Amino acid sequence: MSTPAARPLEGQPPAPTGPQAAPQGVDTATVGEPKGAARKGVPSALLSDQHSADGRYPVSWLSISAPYRGMPAAASRCLCGWDRSAIGHAQVAALIEAHTAHRDTCPLRHPQEGRAAA
Repeated sequence: MSTPAARPLEGQPPAPTGPQAAPQGVDTATVGEPKGAARKGVPSALLSDQHSADGRYPVSWLSISAPYRGMPAAASRCLCGWDRSAIGHAQVAALIEAHTAHRDTCPLRHPQEGRAAA
C-alpha cells in the first residue's frame, strides 16, 4: 500500500523532484567601469580633514550629562592621560573646576621643552 502524492497548494508551482543547476547570468565583457557606477565621488570623502588645516586639534574633552530630575554625571579626559569622572552636583562642579585648572597645567598644551630653551 502506497501513500497518495500530496496535492500542490493553490498558486504554488510544484516542488522540483531532483537536483537542478542554478541559472547562469549572461556573459558580458567586464572592461571599464560598470554602467551604473558613480563617476564623481563626494569631494569631502576624498579630502583629508579640512578642520585641521591650521594645525589645531582637540586635546581634552569635558562631557556632562544632566538628565531632567536625575543625578548629573561628568567625565574629563585628556590625551596626556588625565581621566576623571564625577557623579552628583557637588562632584560635577568640582570636576569642572579641575578640568579648567588642568588646561593650564597640561603638558600637551604647554610643553616644558620650549620654556627651558627660551
